[in-house]
Amino acid sequence: MSIQPDYWIKKMVKKYHMIEPFEESQIKNGNVSYGLSSYGYDLRVASEFKIFTNVHSAVVDPKHFDENSFVDVKGKDHVLIPPNSFALARSQEYFRIPRSVLGLCIGKSTYARCGIIVNVTPLQPEWEGSLIIEISNTTTLPAKIYSGEGIAHIIFFEATEVAEKSYKDISGMYSGQKSIVLPRV
Repeated sequence: MSIQPDYWIKKMVKKYHMIEPFEESQIKNGNVSYGLSSYGYDLRVASEFKIFTNVHSAVVDPKHFDENSFVDVKGKDHVLIPPNSFALARSQEYFRIPRSVLGLCIGKSTYARCGIIVNVTPLQPEWEGSLIIEISNTTTLPAKIYSGEGIAHIIFFEATEVAEKSYKDISGMYSGQKSIVLPRV
């Protein structure tokens, strides 16, 4: 497996419609940057959030997740995540990962330097959809997240051989998501 540079990503985007919408260069203009970089892609956070709340004193249980654990926020240019809390969001981009590719996603340093941790699971071979992003505010202050701006960086790896079973082969339950999907078992 090897990490792939920008020209390879451009080729794969054209061949597989791997990232839509796709920015061929880094976009900054006073924003948290997004778009193609030397060895990966900086994705944007959409203006759809589920902010964790304990108003209903629900138990966080991945097998029986209570939707009352979140407050929905949509269409805003930013959102505030309460201290020591988290939000779920989705990527503005839709991804189609080829069978020979694996994507690993990590948070951007601009947010990390503010105590904001971004967690995204791997983009598995033949998975497609909008990424669901967990954004943790580890500080004792409210944290502002900007919609339509960079939130995380994806590094793409290409395998020398394809996986025996892909996400599509196992009928993965999170494929094709276009909105925030809560835990499923």
